[in-house]
Amino acid sequence: MASLRARELRRNMTPPERRLWAILRRKRLSEFRFRRQQQIGPYIADFFCPRAKLIVEVDGGQHGEEEAMWYDWKRTKWLESRGYRVLRFWNVDVMKHRGDIACAIECALAHTPSGQPAAGHLPPQGGKENA
Repeated sequence: MASLRARELRRNMTPPERRLWAILRRKRLSEFRFRRQQQIGPYIADFFCPRAKLIVEVDGGQHGEEEAMWYDWKRTKWLESRGYRVLRFWNVDVMKHRGDIACAIECALAHTPSGQPAAGHLPPQGGKENA
């Protein structure tokens, strides 16, 4: 069932997800391959680099609501407990600051931990999204 959901999400990417995918696809960043809408355990990551164990999430304004923030926190803790790192960016930042987003992801790829869980959750970069 989750694989069907992942397939549906790949077909119906949001504009910010499409914009980020244009940066990540075909090993455009530091020769690292990313997958989109990848199932990891009970969750589906927006973008996932298996080699770096890096997950990149693109969050809309609904992620600023208390219930969604709690869900995201629990989800991130579950992923980190399995050795994954999570980067989060607001939709608006992906649309307006593409170069900065690419630079932040490249930095994370350059500092891939060797088999150790990440130290902490990285919240969306920048301020709260305005819509």
